[in-house]
Amino acid sequence: MKNNYNYFQKTLHKILLSSKFLKESMFSFEQNIFIEKEIEISGNHVFISGLARSGSTILLNTIYKSKQFASLTYKDMPFILAPNFWAKLQPSSQNNFQTEREHNDGLYISPESPEAFEEVFWMTFNEYSETNQNNFKNYIKLILKRYSKIRYLSKNNQNIHRLLFLKDCVKNSIILIPFRDPLQQANSLLIQHTNFCIKQKNDPFLLDYMKLIGHREFGLSYNPNFTDRLNYLDPLLLNHWLEQWLLTYDNLLKTVSEIENIIFVCYETLCNSSLKWTKLKNKLSIDSNYKTNYCESINPINKIYNQKLNNKCYELYSTLQDISI
Repeated sequence: MKNNYNYFQKTLHKILLSSKFLKESMFSFEQNIFIEKEIEISGNHVFISGLARSGSTILLNTIYKSKQFASLTYKDMPFILAPNFWAKLQPSSQNNFQTEREHNDGLYISPESPEAFEEVFWMTFNEYSETNQNNFKNYIKLILKRYSKIRYLSKNNQNIHRLLFLKDCVKNSIILIPFRDPLQQANSLLIQHTNFCIKQKNDPFLLDYMKLIGHREFGLSYNPNFTDRLNYLDPLLLNHWLEQWLLTYDNLLKTVSEIENIIFVCYETLCNSSLKWTKLKNKLSIDSNYKTNYCESINPINKIYNQKLNNKCYELYSTLQDISI
């Protein structure tokens, strides 16, 4: 929705989301006014996290379509840490127009669309402490209250760095780690990185916006998941993204694959088998039936890449498929 902001909205976003003091104050105010102790977060909440361009947004939208979950949406911006307070100030009826998102990937969004805004919380409370465990539980409570739901749904690719903390914090949660054909996913990352670098050079607010909400997966604010001993440092090369794919999912496989209710989800499998979605839907205790929009995207690869690196990626891809739902 960034491309529809006027000057006042842009200024408000910058003021509210760039100040740690204001964000902490908003959250404190929100807790004092709206927290109800009887609201529990014991339900099996769902977290989606992985490398970007894995089909995570379609997975988020599909699960959200069940109407069983509360999730942060575009209409919660920029009061991400005070969603109930902001809801009181908003008009009861809003224009729910749809527009294609900045990625130009055919996905359309509206003020009602769920989005990955949760990272604003972790940028504000960035210590993995018992205090912040309680803060995060309260944050979930506030979002549940905002949308009158009992289950929370999150998409945040930065959560791959804190999955064990999340499991300890929200014990009955289910964590989904989507992945995709490595060459297709790496190529998609390269395309988006190139696309956003150009857009952000021409639109400084887009760069500010991505930084303020913690989206660092590509573009001028790109921050790789892994930086040590890389063979391919240049993000304008396909090999860089293949290496990031390999390092990211290999690390996840080694650290979290045997932990209960952390589930790897292959996007191609969801596209090609309705039974896989049914199995996942049952695992998530979604009791409604509705049409899904899984559609495999296969683009021609016209970039040079290292075949040995690519082979390693596909070996891991095969292993992930074997353990995925």
